[in-house]
Amino acid sequence: MFRPAPRASGYFRTGYGQDLALLQTRTERVSLAIFLLILAGFPFVASPFALDLACQVFLASVGALSLMLLTGYAGQISLGHAGLIAAGAFTTGILAREIHAPFWITLPASAVTGIVLGFVFGLPSLRLRGLYLAVSTLALHFVVIYLGGEYETKRGFSTGIIVEPPSLLGFRLSGGRFWYFVLLAAAAISLLICINLLRSRSGRAFRAVHARETVAEALGISIAGYKLLAFVISSSMTSVAGCLFAYYRGFVSVEAFDLFLTIQYVAMIIIGGMGSLLGALLGAAFVTLFPYAIEALLHLLPNVEKLAGDIFAVNYASFGVVMILFLVFEPLGLVGIWHRLQNYFLLWPFKYRPLAGARK
Repeated sequence: MFRPAPRASGYFRTGYGQDLALLQTRTERVSLAIFLLILAGFPFVASPFALDLACQVFLASVGALSLMLLTGYAGQISLGHAGLIAAGAFTTGILAREIHAPFWITLPASAVTGIVLGFVFGLPSLRLRGLYLAVSTLALHFVVIYLGGEYETKRGFSTGIIVEPPSLLGFRLSGGRFWYFVLLAAAAISLLICINLLRSRSGRAFRAVHARETVAEALGISIAGYKLLAFVISSSMTSVAGCLFAYYRGFVSVEAFDLFLTIQYVAMIIIGGMGSLLGALLGAAFVTLFPYAIEALLHLLPNVEKLAGDIFAVNYASFGVVMILFLVFEPLGLVGIWHRLQNYFLLWPFKYRPLAGARK
C-alpha cells in the first residue's frame, strides 16, 4: 500500500546564512516587495499635505529608532533627545549660514557633534542610574537650547536661522517628492543599521547590560564601554535626524525643540512597544499622526469654531490619556497588538485551548 512521505511543517534552517538572513520566508519577501511598491507609488498620488505627513513620519522614525536602541535595548534612560536633535539642526544651520557648507559637509559634521555630545553626556551613565541618569541627560537639552538661543541673539536671527535647500547629486531638494524619497532612504538606512547592530556582538552586549549588569560583567562584557557606545551611536543618529530636520523645514529655531518634543519621542517607544524596532516605527507613525487625527475629529463636531482656541489643549490632553491607556492596558504597545493579530490569522480557524488540568 502506498503511503505518502510525511511532510515537515514549520521553518527549518540548515546553516548560519539562513539564520542571519533578513528575510527568511517567501511570505516575508513578497510582503516587503508589495510594501516597497506602495511606498514608491505613494508620492505620485498623494496630496502635498499627505506628503508632508509622510516626511514627518520618516523623520520621527530616525529619532525613534535611535532612542529605542539606547533605551529599549541598552536600558539607558535619556531625556535629552530634543537637545540632540537641536544640536544636529543648529550645527547644520550655523555651518550653512556662516561658511555656506554643502550637504555632504553638514551631515557628517552633525553626526560628529552627536558623537561628542553622546560621549560627554554618556559618562554619567557609568555612575548614575534610573531617575538620576534621566536628570543628567535632561541637562543636555538645556545646555544645547541655551547655546542655540545665544547664537540666535548674538547674530540677530530673532525668527530663526534660514537654511537654504541642499543639492544632492546635482538635484536641488526643494520639492515634496524629492524630500519624500530622501527621508524614506534615511529611515530605511537607520533601520538597517539598527537591525545589523543588534545582531552583532555589540547588540547582544546591549541586551545583556539591560538585563543584568552584574551577570554581563561576569561574562566579560565591558559595562562602561558598551554603555558609552550605546550613547554615542544613538546620539549620532539623532543629530543626523536634526540635520535632516533643518534642511526639510528650511529654518532652525530654539522654539522647535522644546521639552515636549522629548516627551513625544519617549511616548513613541512606549506606545510602539519597548524593545522592538517595529515598535519604534509604529510609535513614530502613531505619535506623529495623532494630533492631526484629533484635529480632524474635532472638525466633525458641531460649532467647531468655538473650539478653535482649545485645539492644542485638547491635543495635549488626548495625548496624555492615550499614554496612560497604553501603559495600563497595553504595556507591549502597538507591536503587541500587531503580534496578536498575526497569531490570530496564523492559527485561524483553530482556537487556543488549554491542556486538561492546566490553569486557565
